[in-house]
Amino acid sequence: MPPDPNLSAPLAHLAGEPPPAPAWFRDAVAAAPEIARVAVKGAGIEAFAWGERGRPGVMLLHGNGAHAGWWRFIAPFLAGTHRVAALSWSGMGGSDWRNAYDLDTFADEIEAVAEETGLFEAGAPVMVGHSFGCFPMLTEAGREARRWRGAVIVDPPIFSPERRTGRRREDGRFAHHRIYPTLEAALARFRFAPMQPCEPLYIADLIARESLREVEGGWSWRFDPSLWARLALPDRAAMVRQARCPLALVTGDRSDLMRPADAAYVQGLLPPGSPRIDLPEAWHHVMVDQPLAFVAALRALLAAWPNA
Repeated sequence: MPPDPNLSAPLAHLAGEPPPAPAWFRDAVAAAPEIARVAVKGAGIEAFAWGERGRPGVMLLHGNGAHAGWWRFIAPFLAGTHRVAALSWSGMGGSDWRNAYDLDTFADEIEAVAEETGLFEAGAPVMVGHSFGCFPMLTEAGREARRWRGAVIVDPPIFSPERRTGRRREDGRFAHHRIYPTLEAALARFRFAPMQPCEPLYIADLIARESLREVEGGWSWRFDPSLWARLALPDRAAMVRQARCPLALVTGDRSDLMRPADAAYVQGLLPPGSPRIDLPEAWHHVMVDQPLAFVAALRALLAAWPNA
């Protein structure tokens, strides 16, 4: 059976044209961030920031193959009360690529961007890490606990022992990037990983456009296709256990990556009393599927958790 084009090529039918978007989204994206480039161990790291310095800090950390722009329609909703920053990991987005990657260096990128954007000026900030972004976040939470008020784990790829058995490694699955002759052709090939439905096509379109760069001969993706061949992850459960600041868990109740048994397993790794929020009708990419519900969840956590 051929793949469902709504999953494998959600933007193809638009022929390169941006879809209509609601006012809340247009207003959020129009709230242009401050843009900085922060040097970390020889690589330039792309950083965005919203809100006034001196407010409590929030660091937003994206997932694999993504970029800081995934937060452009989320961060402005937090910036009325907080100083908010987002980065693009080295090897992704507008940041430089490296010859080798490791979680300690990614954690160094968190610290450097937080310092540069003023997140520590009002005391300990909160980190929010989606998917792969949880791993550098947990690494940072395990070594610099006193600097961070808490860490929010969002639909992490941490699996129960039963699901870990037999899962194949996907490291190095992108040997190289294809070059597409036009922007329209490149947008037509965009899809989420893991593949999932995407009703708000205006969000997918924004993310896809900012995932591409113009190169000789056409357009190509901005992430380093060899990153996973150059990165090793330690035991994922141990990373959760070793975190030394308060943790919260946010999941999508339709996530195809994190199944209910996985969510229960991760919740069991957290300290007793750690908050758990399951977003209805959200798949793995919760900020895409239910952006305003995700904003509400983050606002609630930032207002009431952890206790001072």
